[in-house]
Amino acid sequence: MHIRELFDLTDKVAIVTGGSRGLGKQIAIGLGEAGARVAITARREEWLLPTQQELADMGIECIPVVADISEVEDVKKMVAQALEKWGRIDILVNNAGVVWASPPEEITLDRWDYTMNINARGTFICCQEVGREMKKQKSGNIINISSTVGIDAVDPKSGQFLGYQASKAAIVIMTKQLAVEWAVHNIRVNCVAPSFLATRLTNTLIERTGENMLRWIPMGRIGSEDEVKGAVVFLASEASSYITGQTICIDGGTSAW
Repeated sequence: MHIRELFDLTDKVAIVTGGSRGLGKQIAIGLGEAGARVAITARREEWLLPTQQELADMGIECIPVVADISEVEDVKKMVAQALEKWGRIDILVNNAGVVWASPPEEITLDRWDYTMNINARGTFICCQEVGREMKKQKSGNIINISSTVGIDAVDPKSGQFLGYQASKAAIVIMTKQLAVEWAVHNIRVNCVAPSFLATRLTNTLIERTGENMLRWIPMGRIGSEDEVKGAVVFLASEASSYITGQTICIDGGTSAW
């Protein structure tokens, strides 16, 4: 197979949760640029419609789906709309998530539950509901978005995110176990773990602690939100056909320490 064919996603159907802004938007654009038809989700329609139009202007076929991924019925609706439109789901990118920062001794249980419900529970629900359809198809590709802080501890001077870290660590082991269990169904499950990239969610944090963050980054710079989509397209394509259960860190070398 020619190298261009290996990365070609023409006529593939992808769902990107949290696809209206930030990393999710860039991932949706990357998949669309590779030829995929893309459903993007967010909790608010006003976030989705401008992004849908932007993708349409780029020639990318896209539908918006209003959904809270921590709610089973919303995820079922997401799956149903993608199937009604295109008849199958080839790629799922579990990107939707929230960040919550607090010293460990001050974390309230309601904020802990909120973070875990969206990041870990939401990822599981999406994997479960979409995975059922992929098993029927006997094929599929799931890419979960975790974080390097779900793999390694963080210098508290750069931020205190224990609840967020726990939720992202859950995604890493979920990826591994689903990869092992679903390989027999021709479903690959992989994970991308960015560090704190410059996005809407992290800009305030970077402004406050970015100088300390840079101490731990061998490449000497904070990454940008468009530096994830290449890895996602790779994992979604035949270029990674013998890769499953793996986590790719996108962190400027931080995890190499």
